[in-house]
Amino acid sequence: MIGKVLRGTRHDRLIYYLYGPGRANEHTRPHIVAGWRHPAELEPPQRPDGKRDFRHLNGLLAQPLAALRGPGYGKPVWHCIARAAPGDPDLPDDTWAEIASQLMHHTGLAPFGQEDDAVRWVAIHHGGNHIHIVATLARQDGRRPRVWNDFYRVREACRAAEQRYGLHLTAPGDRTAAKRPTRAENEQARRRNWAEPPRVTLRRHVTTAAASAATEQEFFAALQAAGVNTRLRHSTRTRGEVTGYAVALPGHTTKVGGPVWYGGGKLAADLTLPKLRRRWKLSTTSKRPTPGLTDAERQAFWEHAARTAADAAAQLPRLAITNPDAAADAAWAASDTLHIAAAALGSPTLRRAADAYDRAARTPYGRLPQPAPIGDNLRTVARMLRAAGYASRDHQTIAQMAFIAQLAALIAAVAELRQAQQRAAQAAAARTAAERLRASVTPPPAASPTGRTRAPTHGETAADLAGASFPAPPYPTAPSTRPGQAPPAEPGRPRPTRAPRPHRPRGPTR
Repeated sequence: MIGKVLRGTRHDRLIYYLYGPGRANEHTRPHIVAGWRHPAELEPPQRPDGKRDFRHLNGLLAQPLAALRGPGYGKPVWHCIARAAPGDPDLPDDTWAEIASQLMHHTGLAPFGQEDDAVRWVAIHHGGNHIHIVATLARQDGRRPRVWNDFYRVREACRAAEQRYGLHLTAPGDRTAAKRPTRAENEQARRRNWAEPPRVTLRRHVTTAAASAATEQEFFAALQAAGVNTRLRHSTRTRGEVTGYAVALPGHTTKVGGPVWYGGGKLAADLTLPKLRRRWKLSTTSKRPTPGLTDAERQAFWEHAARTAADAAAQLPRLAITNPDAAADAAWAASDTLHIAAAALGSPTLRRAADAYDRAARTPYGRLPQPAPIGDNLRTVARMLRAAGYASRDHQTIAQMAFIAQLAALIAAVAELRQAQQRAAQAAAARTAAERLRASVTPPPAASPTGRTRAPTHGETAADLAGASFPAPPYPTAPSTRPGQAPPAEPGRPRPTRAPRPHRPRGPTR
């Protein structure tokens, strides 16, 4: 069950819309299922012409606002939508009434036993296996209600309803998810034929720059090298102190022509400047990418990166029991490694895997794990991937494919860790990333001379499987011929000559 909280200024217009036909006549039999009084007392009566009379209900909801002592809220209408999953059974009115009462109690807006003192509210059901809760943010005792973190209280109430009524289980509000693009941003990207909203692109650039940097100067330099516009926010108390930053994409402008800026906190909870500074301060990694690597050095480095990822995957199950902080740091460092690998190899598949894994790497409620040796080893690999990867991004070598395979094993171990921690959303994100990584290194099935796919046999050697992974063999072969083209001549054999064609007269013929 998902709960969404909105704020407004006019409750009468909202109730009129909820009782109306809807934008596509989707509202069927609207009625009140719960409220601060019995639903029969609050249900708007019908006029002789068949229309509803909302004057009595609107007047009751507006009375606490008029009697409020002290300043009120700028948007005094609290609107919550609670919706069951598509696969859940249709809930009856009694169940929806219990869910609405529990939700208002859990948020503190209308606790049980305070029906005559708390806020006034109604829950309206008009089909679609969901309800709308409308409340005015003014208590009947004249005080102002508290709405701090009401969204997270609604999330907790929805999860309790899922377990109580056997509904589809959803993820808790642990603040591990990144900021999703708004509806306006998605529609703008669709109108302009962009591959993705700018918020998603900027989050990827900022995450990659933060993973490859060890200081604040390196971070902003990496953003500038990626073509991202950066704006610093300075302190109003201390002169010259930078307290935050904002990023924008070139070409993404407002109506007046100015760039659309996104602060780090608007991209993800762990991308604010204070969180990044603490991250760089805690890091003990001191190695830097070495420019001018030879091919042999790059090959050796990729092999070392594969061994590091394999060692982290082997240690993670044990650390999950003996040292949970080190396991959390390894899961977080794996995100840095994956983002840098995607940028270094220029692989769209790895990029999608890194985006999917983002949520699985974060710790709940924005906490930063303490650095551990296993995480520092992965970060060392991540920061040296740039030097080793860009020169060979035109094709993947066997060492690079082995590294991606070991990285997939590490991500799969993180998925098992999140599943054991009962973090369903994070486990699903890690599994999705692991599947995409495996798909990027899975060789295509070999084809038999008859054109049918040949199943692998147990007698195949590692060399045979490696050869099947690369369509081009290591030795020269005769080029393939197109239909209607003569085959090439073999060495030592004269090329066959074609007989002269008969003369064809010019002009039309019968």
